[in-house]
Amino acid sequence: MKNYLDVSGRIFDIQRYSIHDGVGIRTIVFLKGCALRCRWCCNPESQNFAIETMMVNGKPKTIGRDVTVREVMETVQRDMPYYGRSGGGLTLSGGESLLQPEFATALLHAAKDMGITTAMESMGYAKFEVIKGLLPYLDTYLMDIKHMNAEKHKEFTGKENTMMVENARKIAESRMCELIIRVPVIPSFNDTEKEILEIAAYADSLPGVSKIHILPYHKYGEGKYEGLNRPYLLKDFPMLPAGKMEQLKALVENNTALSCQIGG
Repeated sequence: MKNYLDVSGRIFDIQRYSIHDGVGIRTIVFLKGCALRCRWCCNPESQNFAIETMMVNGKPKTIGRDVTVREVMETVQRDMPYYGRSGGGLTLSGGESLLQPEFATALLHAAKDMGITTAMESMGYAKFEVIKGLLPYLDTYLMDIKHMNAEKHKEFTGKENTMMVENARKIAESRMCELIIRVPVIPSFNDTEKEILEIAAYADSLPGVSKIHILPYHKYGEGKYEGLNRPYLLKDFPMLPAGKMEQLKALVENNTALSCQIGG
């Protein structure tokens, strides 16, 4: 039987000392490969599983490398003193971590065996049997719900949302980890009060879910599309008006029992 530390997978970055994507100071491991093609994606280099080349500051950079769990955990372990003081730990991101289920599960397993708390940022795009396999090693599931309308979800991401919405309920009902719903707020896609309230109402209906994070749209990844020689489809979209996120936060908290946080 293969030692889980020897399981290999493909990543494109490891970000240390992050204060996002979970509580405290975190080490974020970005897995390569995604089934969706969200128009606003700020990590377009995550989408293709293949190793590729991206121009960065005028120089070619190889994006993607194959590593073992053991190699990743050598980096993660170095930050353990920061986790203890801040309540932080390991976060898996991407891409969509569930597209490398054996690798993702092994990383979370290794972290838990080392006494490190775990989180995963994911859209839940997999059969629930896949998700169920990693829940025993997961403390916090940061799950995107981008829209409640399947057709509009497909128009802007390439996939409809039925499986993700169903998985959110199954994860919540399992009570195996904390589930936090996250909503990237995107102009012309889901930034109306009606659309945000529909997502918030669904999150509020999930057993044990008490938190929702609304994430403001930004264009930080636009240069990456140029580096990959790909068009940025939201190039001409306006930024959110000043105060919009605060208004949406108040809207959610006034109409649900959820605690709403801007950013994640």
